[in-house]
Amino acid sequence: MGLLCLWWLLLLLFNALPQIDIYASKHFFVQEACKATGTVGGTCGYFPYRQETYLGLLRILFFRLPYLIALMMAWKLAVCYWHCGATFNVARARTFKVALGSLIIGPVILVNFLLKAHWGRPRPWQTLDFGGYLDFVQAGSMAGKCMSNCSFVSGEAAGAGWVFCLIFLIPQPARSALALPLAAVSFLAPAMRVAFGAHYLSDVILGWLSSIVIFAGLLALTDSPQGKKKSEI
Repeated sequence: MGLLCLWWLLLLLFNALPQIDIYASKHFFVQEACKATGTVGGTCGYFPYRQETYLGLLRILFFRLPYLIALMMAWKLAVCYWHCGATFNVARARTFKVALGSLIIGPVILVNFLLKAHWGRPRPWQTLDFGGYLDFVQAGSMAGKCMSNCSFVSGEAAGAGWVFCLIFLIPQPARSALALPLAAVSFLAPAMRVAFGAHYLSDVILGWLSSIVIFAGLLALTDSPQGKKKSEI
């Protein structure tokens, strides 16, 4: 509940202070003289990191990583159910179900099928402030004119947030070895989306945190005292 309240407070903050998003994106935008006369909005330029080939390849890797991990987890969950009776590992199966469930509910359904499809917020490079053709709208607003695959919130940031959650599920000693690289991927992937002009700061923060909220909620539900009482009957 605390994480959910934090998500809403951050949304209200970004909605009330939209200049935060514009200020953050301007750090990655290079303005240049417009070559064509009558350019819409009079602002021309580009996001240089968006044109770097190696960063584009890294972005593809980060985008696919959560779903590659999910495929491996689905296979391991199926292996768990091959066992029965005393050999069935309840805790291991629960871990995989929480992880897969939070990915499906969060990045897949909530972010990509609901928020990005219906909120209509243009990406930075689509807006007049950064050489685009659409008006800027603040976080949470449905007044944007983006038609599909819009900016609010970032699906890749949500996937990166899910990757961060896996740190808490990995048993020791593997956790100590994998925590740092997973955390690095989790923070670098959303930062790259801002640097590319593909998302505003609010999009990546709210997208990243949405996965943490859903993961924590599922973990709490599956670890409820009521569920333990039922298993003891």
